[in-house]
Amino acid sequence: MRGRGRSPAEAATPGRGGPAGDLAFAKVDLERAVRTGTPEVTFGPGKTPAEAAAIARLLWARHGMLLATRLEPGQAAAILEAVPEATEHPRARLVVARRDPLEPPEGTGRVVVVPAGTADEAIAEEAALTAGWLGSRVERVREAGVAGLSRVLGEVERPRAARCVVAVAGMDGALPSVVAGLVAAPVVALPNSIGYGAAFAGLAALLAMLNACAPGVGVVNIDNGFGAGVLAHRINVGAGD
Repeated sequence: MRGRGRSPAEAATPGRGGPAGDLAFAKVDLERAVRTGTPEVTFGPGKTPAEAAAIARLLWARHGMLLATRLEPGQAAAILEAVPEATEHPRARLVVARRDPLEPPEGTGRVVVVPAGTADEAIAEEAALTAGWLGSRVERVREAGVAGLSRVLGEVERPRAARCVVAVAGMDGALPSVVAGLVAAPVVALPNSIGYGAAFAGLAALLAMLNACAPGVGVVNIDNGFGAGVLAHRINVGAGD
């Protein structure tokens, strides 16, 4: 991703040339991988299926990597037609592809994704697939909500062996604080928008996570599985340096 003979400084300097990413409706950032190590990712909402497919085709041709998130009806089918090598994950509403088989280097740590319950699986899967697409080894824990603490305690060895944990919860948002009190790894708290009225579409969970009493918790935005996956991967990779 960092090749093509351009340094991050050159990629960040206006007017230094580089491959054109201009479409009739969008200016695609083809130098983002040089600057940050991560190619641009396609965000579905607001795009027509044809627009999403055109951007995906361009990114795939340039990087041999593709991630399209939060896909709306018709977009995944259009992207799969444009990039047949891609795979759709309907529950997470995303499409992924890599031209080169991914073998994480020896010594690469693990990201463990811990959803509170089945209702959290969609954004937990988004986080897990994102971190895996970027190059992390990812493990998933199922059904670890604090309403049944035995479930958390029964799975605690896997998060304890991780370099980073993503804890996903809606409603009262208590899971990240509990997990952070049991493990040494940093915890990325991912609030889910599920819950009854006073959950305020994830705001209650977000505020609870921001006020976590256990140290070592960082919080991303409501339902932002992609952001949680990127952050967890970067923590994982950085911890091995």
